[in-house]
Amino acid sequence: MSEEVKRFIRSHWDECIKENTQDDGTLIGLPYPYTVPAVGHFDEMYYWDTYFTNKGLELEGRFAQAKYNVDNMLYLVNRYGYMPNGNRTYYLKNSQPPFLSAMVRDIYAHYGDKAWLTGAYETLKTEYDFWMKKRMTPIGLNMYDGYLAPGADIELAKSFKERTGYMPSGAMFNIGRHHLLTCESGWDINPRWGIEGFNYAPVDLNSLMFMFEENMEYFSNELGKNEAKQWKEKAERRRSLMKEYLENDEGLFLDYNFVKGEHSRILSAASFYPLFVGLAERENAEALVGSLDRLEAEFGILACEKNDTEGTYQWDYPNGWACLQYIAVMGLDKYGYKTEAKRIAEKYVSLVDKVFEETGNLWEKYNVAEGSLNVNHESKKKMPAMMGWSAGVYLAASSYIE
Repeated sequence: MSEEVKRFIRSHWDECIKENTQDDGTLIGLPYPYTVPAVGHFDEMYYWDTYFTNKGLELEGRFAQAKYNVDNMLYLVNRYGYMPNGNRTYYLKNSQPPFLSAMVRDIYAHYGDKAWLTGAYETLKTEYDFWMKKRMTPIGLNMYDGYLAPGADIELAKSFKERTGYMPSGAMFNIGRHHLLTCESGWDINPRWGIEGFNYAPVDLNSLMFMFEENMEYFSNELGKNEAKQWKEKAERRRSLMKEYLENDEGLFLDYNFVKGEHSRILSAASFYPLFVGLAERENAEALVGSLDRLEAEFGILACEKNDTEGTYQWDYPNGWACLQYIAVMGLDKYGYKTEAKRIAEKYVSLVDKVFEETGNLWEKYNVAEGSLNVNHESKKKMPAMMGWSAGVYLAASSYIE
């Protein structure tokens, strides 16, 4: 691994910290300093990005900033009833993958402040209620969605076409809703659900909700709330439902179309989430390791296996994202597949080192088949250099293989 990359990260953390305490136009003010994903490109924090960014901050001993990030999110949940995609008014239409309970647990593990945890626990109940009341499927599992304002479907459908180069005829409203929920998934845009994500119970989201429920059980025990049993029951019910609907005949957990009664035809890195949260059984882990050749490329884990879906998607082959490397490595490690986990971590570190030597920067995504920046990119704008989760996961992967 490159000490030069580590020095670069350490020297740029402060440039990724913003402080805006008052609402200003579309920017929602936050009570504490917060981290943004890239130097000179963003003024807002993002929900799920921050989980992985915090991993890097914590490894660097910057726990105060990691806690500020979490406190800002708790503030937003208290203000809006859920954690928005980011602190912009135009991000109020959707949330993002629910990692907040895991961030709270990390901060509590460091500080051990039960008074702080008491407040966080109650706020997390609010976020949990949002997912359970606003994002439910008929099969008892959760889904991604969003608030589609009147007329917004047409603009979102146009955006989908601009980003993917694909538009089926007569599907404007459905495409608009589908595009919006892919933003909530964080995987904007991907081929996992065709153009009907609103008919799917995703494996990553429901795994995170399982982790949410287990974290709430832990917090209840820590605080003596006598609510641990109900959280445990919720988690076990979810585990049962995920095995019933999301597990295929091979033992792999896949996104499930509850309208058609079938699994996604595309294996994606989302299938590592049941390992990451400890929901999978041994045979599930074995099945995924047996299918690693479908997702593991020369320089890391692919967002999706190679497929023939029409259109261009940035969360697809041959692209790999930092967050997915982390989920895969930690998930495999949890089930004892340390050789595979270390190999993937080494691949990501070598990829970042290689491209840093060529460009002098970290990037939001990489071509993990080639080890390059020759990525599927859906924007006419130049891909921004990245700190955020790329830095956090680089530090975590480096720490893992040391």
